[in-house]
Amino acid sequence: MRIGVPREIKESEFRVGMTPSGVGELVASRHEVLVETGAGLGAGFDDSDYANAGSKIVGDAEELFASTDLIVKVKEPQLEECARLSQGQTLFTYLHLAADPAQARALMKSGATCIAYETVTADDSSLPLLTPMSEVAGRMSAQVGAHFLERYAGGRGVLLGGVPGVAPANVVILGCGVAGSEAAEIAVGMGADVTLVDKSLPRLRELAAHFGVRAKTAHSNTANIAALLREADLVIGTVLIPGAAAPKLVTREMVRSMKPGSVVVDVAIDQGGCFETSRPTGHDDPVFVEEGVVHYCVTNMPGAVPRTSTFALCNATLPYVHRIANLGVDDALKGEGLAAGLNVHRGKIAHPVVAGALGDLAS
Repeated sequence: MRIGVPREIKESEFRVGMTPSGVGELVASRHEVLVETGAGLGAGFDDSDYANAGSKIVGDAEELFASTDLIVKVKEPQLEECARLSQGQTLFTYLHLAADPAQARALMKSGATCIAYETVTADDSSLPLLTPMSEVAGRMSAQVGAHFLERYAGGRGVLLGGVPGVAPANVVILGCGVAGSEAAEIAVGMGADVTLVDKSLPRLRELAAHFGVRAKTAHSNTANIAALLREADLVIGTVLIPGAAAPKLVTREMVRSMKPGSVVVDVAIDQGGCFETSRPTGHDDPVFVEEGVVHYCVTNMPGAVPRTSTFALCNATLPYVHRIANLGVDDALKGEGLAAGLNVHRGKIAHPVVAGALGDLAS
């Protein structure tokens, strides 16, 4: 199979869909890999690294899209990339269609088969291709939250871990999946006063056993969230419903009740965000102030650490790329886990949860 790895063109996106070592494994399996020139520079990979691994370097995206059967990316295709796709091609990348009807329309029009990393499932119903970037984003969320709590960055001037004689910051984490638990690891490690909020009591018990007295837990309900936000310095939202728009757990009224200069980090912004006041931002201009609260809503958080993120993502995606390339997309999709990633096929939305989120567009 001919596999294409384009340069990412989303704002401030420096990751790349495949490492040179991943390319080498595909070439060793007798597949042909085309890499757009400069695709890996943001992650620290030169064209020569890919050429030495056996790939062909192509000069531009149009040539790459026109010459390949399978496109392996990181972020959702921008509209100009959607226009380059055609019937018979397969796109394998993050899509997050529930919050992006324009992209959904463009992918339907292309006729391509589009498989979304974020809805591929493992045998235990986990999300193996979302997990590595959730780990990165979760860990980053505590770091960026600590930074924007600093006064010169717009925050209320609170040190996350405090100092002897001065209380640490009060951190509330909404959602205790992969991103939430990773955020807690960093926030607890920095010495913050952390409360984990989730609707699953078994999950809260697991985390209570893991963190012990280093973190508190609270059941997710409107009254608890409202009370916790009034005392919070930093709120990290990581709530996820695979394929669907994120639920708006935090209302504008709740945000208004928070301390001036406090910070929210909406990790769920790719799926529309879990704060009513959130709107997408980018790394070049990552925050805005709404109701006196600093909002960090970057839609590609792991893009800030592209080398770590690219290695982590390729480690997870490469076995699936091999499966598609070795079997062909139709036979590869006979496996339930990869089939769960199918979002667009033959001009229609193919994932029921995504279709429900997009409403009439998907019919």
